[in-house]
Amino acid sequence: MDIVALELIRQLQQLDKYNEYFVFVKPDEDRGGLTETPNFKFIEIAGVGGYPVWEQWSLARAAEPLHLDLLHCTSNTAPLNLSVPLVLTLHDIIYLEQVNLRQGTWYQRLGNLYRRWNVPQVAHIASRVLTVSAFECARIQDRLQLDEGKLGVVYNGVGRHFFQEPPAAELEQLRQHFGLPTQFMLFLGNTDPKKNLRGVLLALGQLAAQGSLQMPLVLLDFTKERLRSVLSELNLTHLEPSIHLCGYVQNSKLPLLYRLATLFLYPSLRESFGIPILEAMACGTPVITSNTSSMPEVAGEAALLVDPNQPEQLSQAIQKLLQDPDLYNRLSTLGLHRSQSFSWRRSAEQMLEEYKKVAGVKEQVYASA
Repeated sequence: MDIVALELIRQLQQLDKYNEYFVFVKPDEDRGGLTETPNFKFIEIAGVGGYPVWEQWSLARAAEPLHLDLLHCTSNTAPLNLSVPLVLTLHDIIYLEQVNLRQGTWYQRLGNLYRRWNVPQVAHIASRVLTVSAFECARIQDRLQLDEGKLGVVYNGVGRHFFQEPPAAELEQLRQHFGLPTQFMLFLGNTDPKKNLRGVLLALGQLAAQGSLQMPLVLLDFTKERLRSVLSELNLTHLEPSIHLCGYVQNSKLPLLYRLATLFLYPSLRESFGIPILEAMACGTPVITSNTSSMPEVAGEAALLVDPNQPEQLSQAIQKLLQDPDLYNRLSTLGLHRSQSFSWRRSAEQMLEEYKKVAGVKEQVYASA
């Protein structure tokens, strides 16, 4: 279960003690510590085949006899054959914009093919389509041409635990566990090209060439073999000693990592929201992010914005932030205030209002999947 669905359910359990909710899950699905309450029931649905078969056949059949007032599908796709009103959370339509369908692993490619087939259909039959930013809302409307009034925005939030100051001993324990330096730049890298690791490495290469690379880059979710391959392609193999790989880090440890970081780099090529921007800000860590897609909408004036296709802008922003203590402290303070304006509680309150509108009544039976 993704973080958005988990937080939504967690907040709704606190907000709504009256209406009845059925949460459809696979038997082996990670529920993130969520448990049943008197009005929240988990229904395990087994299924043969992959997720498309589970969603189109097993989920649709399980929902039918419950006589729901609505079904909320929270992750872009939904059953096409439903007899109940559908609320669809459409996080993004990147898969509809991509030309190269061979990008990513075979699993990612199959997932994108399913979305390309499902989303244009299900978005038109849904009673309400919700996305996570004004930027993405405009992209969806431009691409799918939905009926007037069908599309809306419910912003994501940031977990309250990111705001909590951890004990110094926990910070030091994590530093020693991963062998982290005293100062470092943090980048949540993975193999997705849109995350723009190449742009980050090119910016680091420029800093190194100028003798201005003051601290190493800490990279998450990346293997040494993959890193060496990318560095070789960019002719930047000399940067390897300046890059510290942490591998996989549990979500529960991310607040510690953000707080240990000197600054956070998030120069993505495209995002529908960008939750890590707010997570870093909530930890008081200054952020450099992109001036494209949803990132200016999320960051506001609390981050340095750069063109993600211009590595020299990123290298200049890094230098500027590290050489200007007043700017560094100001962004740390602004970021903290900015992140406080996004909460999962507010997201859940808005979602509950959406449920009421779609159901047409104030108190009825709702479901989330």
